[in-house]
Amino acid sequence: MSAELKILLITAASIGFVHTLFGPDHYLPFIVMSKARKWNILTTSIITILCGIGHILGSVILGFVGIAFGVAISKLEFIEASRGEVAAWLFIIFGFTYFVWGLRRAILKKHHEHHHYHPSESDHSHKHCHTSDHLHLHDRKTYSSLTPWILFTIFVFGPCEPLIPVLMYPAAKGSLLAAAAVASVFGIVTIVTMLIVVLALSYGFAKLPMGKLERYSHAIAGLIIFLSGGAIKFLGL
Repeated sequence: MSAELKILLITAASIGFVHTLFGPDHYLPFIVMSKARKWNILTTSIITILCGIGHILGSVILGFVGIAFGVAISKLEFIEASRGEVAAWLFIIFGFTYFVWGLRRAILKKHHEHHHYHPSESDHSHKHCHTSDHLHLHDRKTYSSLTPWILFTIFVFGPCEPLIPVLMYPAAKGSLLAAAAVASVFGIVTIVTMLIVVLALSYGFAKLPMGKLERYSHAIAGLIIFLSGGAIKFLGL
């Protein structure tokens, strides 16, 4: 491995780490959704990793298409910036929609109890509230949430602007293998950083006593995602 390639790999790893750590949109959505939707560690990890892969692949594919067709780096950066605009607005729209849904759900979440009598079963009762995720004790139904897929779609649009210049440098030197190595190191460091931050903060967040705020967990999650999108759009985070 040449000294130049080592420097490129170290640069890619450093940028991937800093880019992720200082981009709250890389981990806040997973932390708050994990808390609100009560995802376990495995579910949270899988969703975070898949969204991270989608996030990286979008920019990597764009970079290699640019390399193949000789597109100038300025044009690629313009495309990445446009994708960033789309991702920011998707975060804002999704966050606001989820906030409104969560607020409505919290308002309707008034518990009351029903008693059931079955000739062939022992009597039982259960408390429930009239929200969309009510599950009857003797008629349990599973349902899949669209939330992970929405997050994945948003992260596919989310650009990795710092990757493009680092990726294009070895390509300009005619080394596609070096470009692939740079993209791989950047991607691995980004995803690992996302996962570590998400799991560490999710663990701490799970220990916080929510009390009466528990019923507003979905609304709080939506509000935080909405603010994250706003920070991307208006503060350039």
